[in-house]
Amino acid sequence: MSIVPQINSYLISCPQIFIAARSRPPAGMPKLFQGSKPADGARVKGPNGKFVTTSNLILNEEDRKAALAREPGIAKWLRPYVGGQELISGEWRWCLWLKNATPADLKSSPEIQERLARVKNGRLKSPTASVREFAATPWVFTQDRQPSSSYLAVPEVSSETREYIPICVLDENVIGSNKLLILPKPDLWIMAVLTSAMHMGWMRTVAGRLESRYSYAPNVYNSFPWPVVDDANKAKLEASAKTIAAARQACAPAPLEDLYDAGGMPVDLRKAHKANDRLVDRLYRKENFATERERVEHLFNLFQTRSAPLVAAGGKQKRKSRKKS
Repeated sequence: MSIVPQINSYLISCPQIFIAARSRPPAGMPKLFQGSKPADGARVKGPNGKFVTTSNLILNEEDRKAALAREPGIAKWLRPYVGGQELISGEWRWCLWLKNATPADLKSSPEIQERLARVKNGRLKSPTASVREFAATPWVFTQDRQPSSSYLAVPEVSSETREYIPICVLDENVIGSNKLLILPKPDLWIMAVLTSAMHMGWMRTVAGRLESRYSYAPNVYNSFPWPVVDDANKAKLEASAKTIAAARQACAPAPLEDLYDAGGMPVDLRKAHKANDRLVDRLYRKENFATERERVEHLFNLFQTRSAPLVAAGGKQKRKSRKKS
C-alpha cells in the first residue's frame, strides 16, 4: 500500500483527467481504423428444420475445402480473412474477395452465384438501410477498408492475462476483418512502441473491456502520449521490432496465443520484448521505471501537459464568442 496526495478516476496518482474520445491521431501519425465488414449473412433452414444464419462470403477451412472440391476454379478469388481471434489463434478463415471480378467471372461460377443469391437475400432483409442498398452488389463487402499495402494488425480483443497484445505486420492479400484494427504502410518503429510496456500500461488503464478481456479501440492509440523520436532512435526501434518478429518466426508454426501465453512465453521472445521495453522507456526519461504504475503516472502527467494548452485555447475562444454574441 502507498499513500498518494491525489487519485483520479483511473486510480492513478494524477490530477482528475478524462481521456475523451479522439477521432484523429496525433499530428504526424498515421490513422488506425477498423478492417472490412462483409454483411454476408442469410437465414436458411437447417437439416433439423430450424433456421440458422449462414456466412456466404466468409468460409472456414472446412467450408473452403468443400467449396474447392465442388468448384476448383474459385481458388483465385479466395483470400485469407483474419480478425483478432484468427490472428491470435492461428486458425485463419477465408473470404471470397470479388471486388475485381467481372460480370462474366461471377456468372461463370455456380458456387459463387449460389452464395451471392443468399447474400442479396440477407441484405434485403436487413433493418439497416445502407446494408439494403448493398443488396444490388452482393459480391462486395459493405465496408471495404482493405489497404493496398502491407499493414500493422492490432487485435480488437485480447486476453487480460497476456503481458503484451500480439501485434503483427500482415500482407495486403490478407483481408483484415472489422475485428482487426489496421495501420497501413506501417513504420516498424511504431510497432515497437505499440508493443512496449509503456503502451501496454496505457492500454490496460484506458481501454474498454469485453467481459474481462481488453477491448482495444482507435482512441487508445489516438490519445496515447507518443514519445518524440528522432531518426537515430527510429532506426533502433525498427531493429527492435525486427528482433521481436524474428523471435516469433523462430517458433513457427506455434500460434500467437501460445507464444504470448502468460506462463509459457519463449525465452528469446521475452528477451526481445524486455529489450524493447527498455528502449522505449528511455525515450520518456533516463531513470528506470520500477513498475507499470510509474509508467502510467508518467504518461498521464505527459498527457495533461500536452492537453493543457489546447484546453486553455479552447476556453479563451469560447469566452470571446460569448462576448461577441
